[in-house]
Amino acid sequence: MTESLSAQSRPRELGVPFGVMTPGPLNAITDVAGVRVGHTTLIEGDSIRTGVTAILPHAGDLYQEKVPAAIYLGNGYGKLAGYSQVKELGELETPIVLTNTLSVATATNALITACLADNPEVQSVNAVVGETNDGFLNDIRGRHVTQAHVLAALGSAAGSEVEEGNVGAGTGTSCFGWKGGIGTSSRLLPESLGGYTVGVLVQTNFGGVLQIAGVPVGQKLGRYYFRDELESHADGSCMIVVATDAPLGPRNLERLAKRAMLGLARTGGIASNGSGDYVIAFSTATENRIVAGGARVRTLSELSNGAVSPLFLAVIEATEEAIINSLFAAEDMTGHNGRHREALPVEKVLELLR
Repeated sequence: MTESLSAQSRPRELGVPFGVMTPGPLNAITDVAGVRVGHTTLIEGDSIRTGVTAILPHAGDLYQEKVPAAIYLGNGYGKLAGYSQVKELGELETPIVLTNTLSVATATNALITACLADNPEVQSVNAVVGETNDGFLNDIRGRHVTQAHVLAALGSAAGSEVEEGNVGAGTGTSCFGWKGGIGTSSRLLPESLGGYTVGVLVQTNFGGVLQIAGVPVGQKLGRYYFRDELESHADGSCMIVVATDAPLGPRNLERLAKRAMLGLARTGGIASNGSGDYVIAFSTATENRIVAGGARVRTLSELSNGAVSPLFLAVIEATEEAIINSLFAAEDMTGHNGRHREALPVEKVLELLR
């Protein structure tokens, strides 16, 4: 890529169209008030290409003020720690950490460490950690992520612009045969539909036949699943985190999470057999926080079923754009055993779109 079309330019800024809804000011998950994101990026020597990304729903103690949450499995070939308790209770009580497959245990331990440090009486905590396998570019068996790296990502989390591409948990990932990474996007509903915000962050490490704005880019560039038997490997995974300030409970959050998979499908992803495609959705609405040791009876404020449809469109568009953002931001990378991933050829893609 030329410098002018490097990671500094997002696809929307280059004229790539994404749906009909308006993004938030940052076009990032951090447009949802209170949400913060932090990265730790590990690029060392010729083989370490990995990292950690942390997503915090609010600035307070999440164990003491839990948020409604839901998880949807698009395809369950993965290692999502903490899934069953979120499914059972509909609550999120730790930040969400994304990393590589063999570092899930380390990240879980770090979240437990952080929670215990803030809560002296706690004896059980449900740490939520997602992963994708970055072993093509990263020495994944070396398990180079430490608790300190996870705690650093948590400590650096900010509610500002989110760095994309070869950062954090996306440092060593691949997508559609090109370099993948971290991507994010958001949508702002008009006041007539509630004025709510939906934000999405993705860790892209999956395959299929890439399409952008309906154009079969992967096919035209000759890089797609099953080419030459068919050339590119579609297995991998995609972690999708959805945040909204709309007052939703676990049931409608799961419905929202399901629609994120439609956004993945818009990009050409196929949720192949070996791909772990998970969506974690939560609501930051302060009136619905679950206070530890609170009242026996809790009142939930929730949009009616019919009022949720605009959020469905918002999450589909934001997921699609976040995935494409991850590809546009990613840069060439050489890693473990000299393996190489090229960045998406942005100039060629833009020409195809024209």
